[in-house]
Amino acid sequence: MKPVLRALLSFAALGTCCFAQKWEFGGVGGGGFISNVNVTAPSGSATAGFQPGLAAGAFLSENLYSHLSGEIRYEYRQNDLYLQSGGTKVTFSGNAHMLHYDLLYHTNRKGARAQAFVAAGAGLKIFRGTGAPQAFQPLYQFGFLTRTQQLKPMASVGAGLRFNITNRVFMRVEVRDFISPFPQNVIAAPSGVKYGSILNDIVPMAGISYMF
Repeated sequence: MKPVLRALLSFAALGTCCFAQKWEFGGVGGGGFISNVNVTAPSGSATAGFQPGLAAGAFLSENLYSHLSGEIRYEYRQNDLYLQSGGTKVTFSGNAHMLHYDLLYHTNRKGARAQAFVAAGAGLKIFRGTGAPQAFQPLYQFGFLTRTQQLKPMASVGAGLRFNITNRVFMRVEVRDFISPFPQNVIAAPSGVKYGSILNDIVPMAGISYMF
């Protein structure tokens, strides 16, 4: 009976541990800007990228240890596509969806009223061109703004502050940098034209969450 008793006690301890886990669900909103890339072509130079826009998202966080938590997040970004050269600029409606998992290191223990944190993780970003195609697009010699979508790997880094409003309700402010390769199918380069390769999407956000 001793092995059975030990197994039951171990199962009970595991169940107690799982029951004691703290989860946190919340939403965030804000806005930001994405770095552009240089375009080099036989006919000259230009810049390509995505215009500043709004951001909104949600997250589910699990408190893993005293100073460490894991967080799965989704963000929606409203960012129109553009090409610019000299005094000419052409735009095209677009947006992006991001899904990623981050680890957060908190400077204080979970019970503290205020916590600074840093975050790092990875995931996926879907770039989408959603505008109406045109028979003639200005600056076509530098690229084409297309009605398509493209999936790219993404790294996520950031930092912020988290404050207690009540024992279970929290507010946070943070800045994130979502780093991804340039979506060469959404803004497509003609033959002989070269684009930069990396985008930095800097997004300040604020949010509120509930612990359960």
